[in-house]
Amino acid sequence: MARKKKGRKISGWMILDKPLELGSTQAVSKVKWLYQAQKAGHAGTLDPLASGLLPIALGEATKTVNHVMDGSKIYQFTVKWGEQTSTDDLEGKIIEQSDKRPSREEIEAILPHYIGDIEQTPPQFSAIKIDGERAYDLARAGEKVDIKSRDVYVHRLDIIEHDEGETSFECECEKGTYVRAFARDMGIELGCFGHISLLRRTAVGPFDEQDFVTLDELIALEGDFDGLDEMLLDIDIPLDHLPAVDLDDQDATRVRMGNPVLLRGRDAPLSADEALARVDGQAIALGIIEKGRFQPKKVFQL
Repeated sequence: MARKKKGRKISGWMILDKPLELGSTQAVSKVKWLYQAQKAGHAGTLDPLASGLLPIALGEATKTVNHVMDGSKIYQFTVKWGEQTSTDDLEGKIIEQSDKRPSREEIEAILPHYIGDIEQTPPQFSAIKIDGERAYDLARAGEKVDIKSRDVYVHRLDIIEHDEGETSFECECEKGTYVRAFARDMGIELGCFGHISLLRRTAVGPFDEQDFVTLDELIALEGDFDGLDEMLLDIDIPLDHLPAVDLDDQDATRVRMGNPVLLRGRDAPLSADEALARVDGQAIALGIIEKGRFQPKKVFQL
């Protein structure tokens, strides 16, 4: 006999404004505990020294995490010039120093090198796996690892504010981009070195600052599940870009049981690598469409 899962069967997206010093795993655990949710996950790690948007998926929303992680992201960050650290942020030890400080004009002249399709090497302290181990674990053990560069895409990199010792930027980029690498690489190119002194994420995929909920707001509602549940966003928000098929009750029942259904109507799509099935406006499954038939791959148990 299957063991019954502990917790509430609650599903939705919590868009947490993660505070500094709190790890992503800790944040997810806290939100899961407050909601007494059966399961939870997040779409994109934020370091403890970074604040801002951490999308937390509860229940069936965990089945849509990849659609959020694959979306573009916006970061605001400050680079302190004159020092490079082992972690490329405030946490590491200083490994290079310079008395030079770049002018705004010098920085603007190199920005095109960091926009568009670029090649970037992740920091030594990163979650990249090297022979099955995380790079940051190897780095903390004193090992210098050979991390291969990767192709990433940066939509824009704008200067927000500049003074003699530091520069603040806003960046919109795609999955796999390391903001700390910008500070390292720009500092080296400018001949002055640099590291991240402030990092905040303001958007991930379909979510932005307008969706923010603070941890203090959630804690204030502890035990008030009606109030907490009102804070959640629908699980299908990250799926707006997918073709959607609307089913009647009979076909919806078949899909919920994992069975394919023939799509009716003159405008029904014949094929799609991924599609969303709905009934009465509610998402019920993700699947593929082949030869006019919808085949469910992930069914939402709502």
